[in-house]
Amino acid sequence: MTYRSVYSDVDYHPDLNIVLVTWKQFCCGDNYRKPLLHALDIMQTHKGCQYVADTRRGFENEPADTAWVFDYFLPQAAQTDCKAIIFIIDYDNVLKEELEGQALQLRKHFDVYYCFNLDEAANFLARRKES
Repeated sequence: MTYRSVYSDVDYHPDLNIVLVTWKQFCCGDNYRKPLLHALDIMQTHKGCQYVADTRRGFENEPADTAWVFDYFLPQAAQTDCKAIIFIIDYDNVLKEELEGQALQLRKHFDVYYCFNLDEAANFLARRKES
């Protein structure tokens, strides 16, 4: 269950039971929404699947897409078994303000966690599973 474009990759990792959306460059409209819809399909198909977004190379705020995330994607994702949204960020975290703005809405439905790589995301999920 993969999705590939010049803007993003979407992969299901069965060992972690996560959907990983890797943003490669800025995009908007359908180029932004199609990978999220694919991620949503994976989350609906795999019980307990968590959402991870790698934002280190291409994630920017486009108001119309942000509104779509809040109005469509989040309500749909909240109907799945997903309980955590994890952002992989770069060390400089140039997207801090943008991600924090989205996190306010995300935290209404999900635990939100920031990390620097997929291994940290896996460790967070393992700790969360144990508690």
